[in-house]
Amino acid sequence: MTGVLEGVRVLDFGRYIAGPYCAELLAHFGADVIRIEKLAGSEDRYTTPVTADGVGALFFQMNCNKRGMTLNPTKPAGREVVARLVRTADVVVANLPHPSLVEMGIDYQSLKAIKEDIILTMISTFGSQGPYSERVGFDGIAQVMSGASYLGGFPGQPMKSFAPYADYGTATSAALGTLAALIARQRTGRGQIVEGALLRTALAYANGPMVEQVLLDVNRVGTGNRAQNAAPADIFKTRDGAIIIQVVGQPLFERWARLVGAEDWLGDPRFSSDAERGRNAELISERAGAWCRERTMAEALDELERARVPAGPVLTPQQAHDDPHVQAMGMLNPIDDYPGLPRAAPVAGCPVALSDTPGEITRRPPTLGEHTRDILTEIGYGEAEIAELSAQRVV
Repeated sequence: MTGVLEGVRVLDFGRYIAGPYCAELLAHFGADVIRIEKLAGSEDRYTTPVTADGVGALFFQMNCNKRGMTLNPTKPAGREVVARLVRTADVVVANLPHPSLVEMGIDYQSLKAIKEDIILTMISTFGSQGPYSERVGFDGIAQVMSGASYLGGFPGQPMKSFAPYADYGTATSAALGTLAALIARQRTGRGQIVEGALLRTALAYANGPMVEQVLLDVNRVGTGNRAQNAAPADIFKTRDGAIIIQVVGQPLFERWARLVGAEDWLGDPRFSSDAERGRNAELISERAGAWCRERTMAEALDELERARVPAGPVLTPQQAHDDPHVQAMGMLNPIDDYPGLPRAAPVAGCPVALSDTPGEITRRPPTLGEHTRDILTEIGYGEAEIAELSAQRVV
């Protein structure tokens, strides 16, 4: 099947998650994405190593469907390679500090001088406006600065999410913005800057509590897994594991109350609305916890499902992989042809499913510099020139 972005070329100068995952989302839908990294391999290639030569687990998810080349763009000959690549490209993706963009010749002004209608998708922690714009950072910094970690932990013990949602969310938003910029360019003929920022994403995802705080001055503190605006909404231990129950809205609360024998609570003003149940969530969680402790995980989930009360098991990564529904979704793609893997790597594919033009994984991540020669040939370099670039440690 032809990808909907076939014919679009993306130069991926990204590192770690936000930039590379943005580019990979575009690659899932057919864009020709060229990952450009340091001659020895960029840092994110080796995060959480899983192969004999140290390639990391994160690299597998971030770089499927891409071709890979090595390049030192800070050398004059490297800047010329960048220029030739940009002339063939539609989008440049980079999550690097602005001085690095300038040094590499991939800041917007430099790119525009090479190709007038280029789109630069740039991602940083803090964005280009404000007093922190030149600071470096990672996902966790955005999480804790958004207010989410303060409310997600306990009083005196904030807790960030283990999953780096600010990174992934920024990557997804940046991919959406890039698609919008491509559509705009079709209409106007002009390129533009698409800017994502981890803190911008984290603030968007945690905006509800901020609105409530500014308007009502509630000064909430963290309650761990227990929600504060509905109940029961918490993680509970069972006889052989743990489950989450999430009850939001009156119909669900009534079904849960009847299930656990708490019908007398249905007329109680303490439990008359989500807001009141949130204020009395500790009491409700105690009742729900007692009910769960009398049952196995399977028994509790079966009874909750028959009552149509939302619940799910707390799974380890291995259990999540082995879950029959996860397997049936077809999202995990076994990558088994990368050198040095001890077994097939279960790489998650595109998180959104399209019925007619789905995103798909068609190519394993590139080994270091795997396609350098092919790409240089495509942009006009001859064999002798490629050999000279290699000898000069440009590629």
